[in-house]
Amino acid sequence: MSTSTPAGAPAAPPSRPADSAEVEELRGRVRRKTLLRLMPFLLLCYFVNYLDRSNIGIAGPNGMNDALGLTATMFGFASGIFFVGYILLEVPSNLALHKFGARKWIARILISWGIVATATAFVSNAPMLYVLRFLLGIAEAGFTPGILLYLTYWFTQRNRAQAFAFFLVGIPLSSTIGAPLAAWLISVGDGLLLGLEGWRFMILITGLPAVLLGLLCLFVLCDRPQDAKWLTPEEKALLAADLAAEGPSESHHGVRGVLRNSRVWVLGLCYFGLVYGLYAIAFFLPTIIAGFQERFGVEYSVTQVGLLTAIPYGFAVVFTLFWASHSRRTDEVPLHVAVSGVMGAVGIVVAILAGSPVVTLVGVAIAAMGLCSGIPISFGMSTKFLAGAAAAAGLALINTVGNLGGFLGPFIYGWVKDLTGSDDVGLYLIAGLCLMSSVIAWTVSRWSNLGTPAASGTPGAGGPATPVEPAPAKPTVSA
Repeated sequence: MSTSTPAGAPAAPPSRPADSAEVEELRGRVRRKTLLRLMPFLLLCYFVNYLDRSNIGIAGPNGMNDALGLTATMFGFASGIFFVGYILLEVPSNLALHKFGARKWIARILISWGIVATATAFVSNAPMLYVLRFLLGIAEAGFTPGILLYLTYWFTQRNRAQAFAFFLVGIPLSSTIGAPLAAWLISVGDGLLLGLEGWRFMILITGLPAVLLGLLCLFVLCDRPQDAKWLTPEEKALLAADLAAEGPSESHHGVRGVLRNSRVWVLGLCYFGLVYGLYAIAFFLPTIIAGFQERFGVEYSVTQVGLLTAIPYGFAVVFTLFWASHSRRTDEVPLHVAVSGVMGAVGIVVAILAGSPVVTLVGVAIAAMGLCSGIPISFGMSTKFLAGAAAAAGLALINTVGNLGGFLGPFIYGWVKDLTGSDDVGLYLIAGLCLMSSVIAWTVSRWSNLGTPAASGTPGAGGPATPVEPAPAKPTVSA
């Protein structure tokens, strides 16, 4: 049944229904319907997204480095410069999504990055590769935080870490499936189309799906739950009531408050440590595995390198989904991120000290499980404190700080490898940053809000939080 608001009175948010068995059953049905409707498509988009930004990790040791004359440092720079363009437009892109709607803006991102990714197949020298990688970052800017923001419109705080994990599991999934697929395309594509070398053919074929997904986005997604024809009025009302009732305690005012809040930057630093390790491993793992041939006296084909690259990420897919589900069941986020960071560090140390390819892959698998599981759950920490335009800016800012690691990880790793002739120093740095993220996450578990732990009630001082602006009145669902 519905309630009415007296004329002239301020609008009140929907009240949360009593947690009767009937309402809980309806709540579970809404969650399942939303997951099944949104996540397969969004996961596919992110699968293609991550494959398009990381496919040069497979292309590099399989013809691209030789064709373009790339050293390890140059390859690391080409891998990382993507994030410079990405970072520049991250916050503006997310604010645009919040203002203009997710459906059209996400479609724009997909189509533009697909065009640039496809053009990368035709580069003729290193500077041209740098330019297109930079433009690819600009085209993709706002995609990941935009989707994460979009998911906050559909999932309550308790369910967000799991929803984020279903989306961001595209990272290890693209390596589990994408790495062997990319390697296979290289092996069969040499001269198959337009006389392109195998690595060029692979980049071309993996870039085109983004354009098609962008067009599909206009028909598959809707901006908000109230626009969803696949939810009943009762389901929409319950979801609206649950989202409004748990409105986060924001201790700042709008976008400027987010940018000035030191704890948002701390959350970004936590994300930085995880992303640094993830991308350093992602771009150089095929090269590391190729190096097994000299280090351990073994020999692998291009396809075998792709399959071996997939193994650690296969374990990461399973663990990421399990860890996110465990986080949801226990209704706890920061300590799960802390454990993931420790796993990343331990796995790296095992890989460094390994005396065989098998043990090295076990170490990399443990590290991948930690890094890939920590990244989606870490966003659950920030959405507990941010909403509306503040969430748009906050998620984008955290993603921006984190993605500095996406630039620095491959670049520093390649530079150190050229300098020392070994992978070990770069790997130890990854382990240290994983531990840093773990310590930060443990600290976050002690926060009550995004303010500082002072007693005053001033904004940002940890006192009474500035209330979230009330939403328009909507029907109250009865049990």
